Amino acid sequence: MKKQVNIPFMRILGLSVAIYFISARSLSYQEIYIYQFSEIAKSESARTGIPASIKLAQGLFESSAGKSELAIQANNHFGIKCKNDWTGLTYFYKDDDLDSTGTLMHSCFRQYNNPEESYIDHSSFLTQRSRYKGLFSIDKKDYISWAVGLKNCGYATDPNYSNKLIKTIEKYELYELDNGTKMFDFTQSVNPVQIEQPKSEINVKSAKKIKKNRHKSKKNKSLHIFAPAKVIGVEVNQSQTNRRMLIE
Repeated sequence: MKKQVNIPFMRILGLSVAIYFISARSLSYQEIYIYQFSEIAKSESARTGIPASIKLAQGLFESSAGKSELAIQANNHFGIKCKNDWTGLTYFYKDDDLDSTGTLMHSCFRQYNNPEESYIDHSSFLTQRSRYKGLFSIDKKDYISWAVGLKNCGYATDPNYSNKLIKTIEKYELYELDNGTKMFDFTQSVNPVQIEQPKSEINVKSAKKIKKNRHKSKKNKSLHIFAPAKVIGVEVNQSQTNRRMLIE
């Protein structure tokens, strides 16, 4: 006598296995970086007025999520060069400076004892230079105008710098940090506060077009995220917005 197979049961089993492999994934280096430095970004935001989303996005981009040579060797997460007023440690690295013959030469970069010093000095760099003064008249929740303003003020020569910061902020929902969220989940849908156009001396007209159709909701697919290194995972309760990190 042949043994009958319970088709509905097999379908449920197959679906359960599929859901498990979809919901369990390793955190990326970018996500681990966000967990490591979101608190210092928030505390510096409260102290200086620089949006935490902007600071964290810059740190992610400039340091390649902590994997760049400058970040590893000099704890420099924002690519800040020595300038004339720097009296601290230095690290020489070939970047974009040319000598008199047009040959790429070593540039002097600031070196720090730890990444936190880099985050604090980044705040000083923006707050103590007149060229960035106009940024601080922009609402801290308006990360788009801040990103455009940084580019217009000459922070970076990359013509797509502001767009790269905006895409980073929206990909990882870093605007949640500006909204006062203590902890945030990368997979849950978010309804951020509507951004208003600030009155600023900085030319942010190009930001108006960018602001349209932002923050499309994402389906919550993750139940449990496993992570390497010190961050073991994140437990998410679907019935609530709370989640907690599992630290080794």
